[in-house]
Amino acid sequence: MNARPKKSFGQHFLHEKRYIERIVSAISPRNDDFVVEIGPGEGALTLPLLAAAHRLTAIELDTDLIPGLQARATSVGELSIIHSDVLKVNFTALAHRHGVEKLRIAGNLPYYISSPILFHCVEHASAIQDMHFMLQKEVVDRMAAEPGSKVYGRLSVMLQLVCRVEPLFTVPPGAFRPPPKVDSAVVRMVPLAADQLPDADPERIHAIVKAAFAQRRKTLGNALKNVMDATAILAADVDPKARAETLSPQDYVRLARVVVE
Repeated sequence: MNARPKKSFGQHFLHEKRYIERIVSAISPRNDDFVVEIGPGEGALTLPLLAAAHRLTAIELDTDLIPGLQARATSVGELSIIHSDVLKVNFTALAHRHGVEKLRIAGNLPYYISSPILFHCVEHASAIQDMHFMLQKEVVDRMAAEPGSKVYGRLSVMLQLVCRVEPLFTVPPGAFRPPPKVDSAVVRMVPLAADQLPDADPERIHAIVKAAFAQRRKTLGNALKNVMDATAILAADVDPKARAETLSPQDYVRLARVVVE
């Protein structure tokens, strides 16, 4: 029996087999992987992932879906369900608790909370091998946008500084029940190696990026005036008359490294 999707949880259940197969193929789980699925719903991805990896941990907030998931998984593999809001799950601690070095994370993320989930995951990037998410296509476009693009912004910079972001393919509304009003897309995120991460204070980078894009029509000299002055911007070899969307992620790292007196 199919569950009734709940609007309050932003539920859109994936049901079209060919897209399920494409996502599982993109993830390509192996039998020694520790896979964590965010928001398994009715188990459309859960069961094929579990069949390949033999063990899987699912994070599900909707209590009503859990018994059905457990029942379907019984003959497939070892399914562990964490009944929680994903934003409260410590992925680093989860990896340590199960004695694994890296988690592989997947999920069809609710549109209304996708950005907070992405930022929560990258906070634990050192414990994650890769992430495969289905999101609103517009969000994936922003995640992978390059400097100068109209959709390049805070999300683009902050994610690209810690991950390689690779859009994979688009999924139409008809692949879901109920169909959303927008196209979806699947994206792969691979955390960068430690020696590729920014050599600057992450909180300082975030403060500068947030201020720059909060007033993206203004020049950096004006947008960042409460964070750093024009002299400090020049010290990073950045033009104070430039606008936020023209800077590369590494430009923001250089700005964050400038010592402001």
